[in-house]
Amino acid sequence: MTADTTAHDIEAPGVRIRDLTVVYKTPAGELPAVRGVDLALAPGTITGVVGESGSGKSTLALSLLNAVQPPGRIAAGSVEIDGLGDVLTLRGEDLRRARGRQVGYVFQAAQNSLNPLKTIGKQLLDLGRSHDVEDLRGLVRDAKDLLARMGMDGARVLDSYQHELSGGMRQRVGIMLALVLNAKVVVLDEPTTALDMITQATILRIIREVHEERALTTLVITHDVGAVAEVADSLAVMYGGRVVEHGPVTEVLGDARHPYTQGLIRAIPRLSGDLSLARALPGRPPTLGTLPTQGCVFRERCERRMDVCETDEPMSVNRDGRTVACHAADRHLTLVKRKELV
Repeated sequence: MTADTTAHDIEAPGVRIRDLTVVYKTPAGELPAVRGVDLALAPGTITGVVGESGSGKSTLALSLLNAVQPPGRIAAGSVEIDGLGDVLTLRGEDLRRARGRQVGYVFQAAQNSLNPLKTIGKQLLDLGRSHDVEDLRGLVRDAKDLLARMGMDGARVLDSYQHELSGGMRQRVGIMLALVLNAKVVVLDEPTTALDMITQATILRIIREVHEERALTTLVITHDVGAVAEVADSLAVMYGGRVVEHGPVTEVLGDARHPYTQGLIRAIPRLSGDLSLARALPGRPPTLGTLPTQGCVFRERCERRMDVCETDEPMSVNRDGRTVACHAADRHLTLVKRKELV
């Protein structure tokens, strides 16, 4: 049985992240980069995670591989993947085998994940041997096929060193390496960063096509709301290490409920219409050292803040398949429901 055949014999798994907390050791003590995150990735869907730099997106993504490095550590929570169990309990050989076989990862800077001293082909063979792939010829065939489907000459790419490839080509090589072992959960960390708009569009199309063809469960990390709107089924918005809003992508972008989500959408540059409608979010996102220890993490930049936001952290409230953590949004939706009942 070839690797490609195996890919279609396994259904897409679901992923459930529960009460995930990741802390980093600093001179001021251990500070949370991700705190109490609950997030479900439905089988066979693409979930986008958006937020400004420092919101905890990449730390969340690394947690799916149990790959948070010192001075960071996963302090609490679980990451359960169907057919694999809680990734955070895996150690040693079991964890190494899960990475690549069950969970594939495409790093933000593709060139940093490639060995500059080896051709792509040699790195592919190293990957296969490290996971005890017996049919290395079949692995190479699958790699060439994946690269061809992404518009590349597979034989030429495998004979190339990373410096001989453009940024877009290296990104596609990263996608190939994440998929060639038939991982069913794939994490893409900023897959279109530093690429021109045409290459970005190509990468987004490839992500969607490969996701559907291989029946994957995919997580896309990005700061680009427009990019994730092109490919995602659901959207999670992170701020200050918390998921502040989550729901179907069309509903979140079409009717954002959290003030931070609304601010991100208003900040999107416009190509037509009233260009003055696009405006930047006021203030700056918090750092580990400036995150408030109580109340709402977004309150300093929020035009709808109330007294309760200073003291009480908003709970995530689920209504109509949408999750929002905001005192103002919760109060507004409660009033709307009351009016509907009158």
